[in-house]
Formats: sequence, C-alpha cells, structure tokens
Amino acid sequence: MTATSSSPSALEVTIPADRRRMEPLDSGQLCVIVPAFNEAASVAGVVSDIRTAIPACRVVVVDDGSTDETALRAASAGAAVLSLPVNLGIGGAVQAGYRYALRSGCLVAVQVDGDGQHDPDEIARLLEPVLDGSADLVVGSRWLGRGDYAAPSNRRVGMRILARIVSWRTGQHFTDTTSGFRAAGPSVLALFAHEYPADFPEVETLILAAKRHLRICEVPVRMHARAHGRSSIAGLRSLYYMLRVLLVLLLGQPGRGHG
Repeated sequence: MTATSSSPSALEVTIPADRRRMEPLDSGQLCVIVPAFNEAASVAGVVSDIRTAIPACRVVVVDDGSTDETALRAASAGAAVLSLPVNLGIGGAVQAGYRYALRSGCLVAVQVDGDGQHDPDEIARLLEPVLDGSADLVVGSRWLGRGDYAAPSNRRVGMRILARIVSWRTGQHFTDTTSGFRAAGPSVLALFAHEYPADFPEVETLILAAKRHLRICEVPVRMHARAHGRSSIAGLRSLYYMLRVLLVLLLGQPGRGHG
C-alpha cells in the first residue's frame, strides 16, 4: 500500500487512562478513518466536512482498490491516503486504517464512511464517552431518536433481528449493530489493529470487543441517505448477507481479519 499525508495542527482532547480522564493530548493522537471504494463523487466532501468539524484531527482515507479517482480526490481534500492494491472489502480496509492510526501514534480513532451517510458534526457525540473514560467503543445509533433516517422496511427488520441476536450473544442491549459510525479508545484501537473480522465487521466486532470485556455503548446520532452510488448490500444480496451473518452469529466465531 502507498500513503500520502497531511499535517494536523494543535488540538486538545482528553482520553482515558486506567478509565480516568487524562491531560489534554496533541492532535496527532486522534485519527478519523474513512474506508472508501469507488467514492470519488463523495469522498472529498466527506473529508472537507470532517476537517471542518474536527479541524486538527488526522484524516486517513483507505482507498480499497478503487477504479475511479477516490484516492486523488481524497488527497486533494487534505486527507492522508492509503491505497490498497486490491479490494479487500470493508473489514480489510478498516483494519488498515486502524493499523495506520496505531503506527502513527494515535490513541483514539473514529470510523466515518466515505459515502456521505455519516454526519461529521456528530463525531463529538461519539468521542465524549471515550474521552470521559466511560466507554472503550462507542457506536452511533440511528435508531435512538436523533434525526429522521429511514431504511427500507425489509432492511429495518433485518437490522432488528441482528440487534437482538448480538444483544443476546453479548448480554448487552444494542439497537444498531450494522452502524459503521464508531469511536474507539486505546484498548479497542490496539485490538482492532491486530484482529478484525473480515466478513461482517460491524456486527462481529461488537461480539469480539464484548468477549475481551471492553466497555461498549451506543449514542444517538444523525445519519443521511447515501450521497451518491448504491449500497453494496442491496436486493437479493441483502438477504444473502443476512443469512450468512446469522449463521456466523448463531453457529460460529467472529472471523479474524488480516493478522
């Protein structure tokens, strides 16, 4: 993979140590990871919005083997870019971002999709439980009464089923297990850089983190419809995805990523 980078300015954030608040840290310790595959139409706007919302954070776009100008437009917008030589899928791309964050000396990471669904103005809401020491992993839920996000009825039913099964497997209540809008503290960042599910990462990482006795919480966030393009999980593929992830949750163990 190849990388280009930009230099963040000073930023004061606090993160937990031994589950307590620490002194303010430099901006280089907060990284926003943007996985992107053929998102040339939206990625520059996403990067720009992130830099406006959190001016001094690192932003890294993981170009997952795109065949369009995703990498060029992300770099032009001021992001660091990791260009993967082949398409690894969302699990491999996100893990590459976590590895970049860890190797860059970051202690906190936020995931933001490159398609414009996640509102960067909500990043502060995700960070708060991590920074005040009350959570290791924070998931942004679109179903907790903030915003007016709507999903097709069949997908909404599927999301509810997954949420109930993950809640059963972890012993903790979840409403939005497929949300990729997340914040990770130091323990989770280190874990995900080393081990990350390849196939159904949003769902499986919750079980992985719970098994490691890491603290997980959800916070209400606004989300938008995709700005451009079409979800890779749609139509019959969404049914296939649902059946496969249910089998993994009920019968198997979370699949490991590229260790």
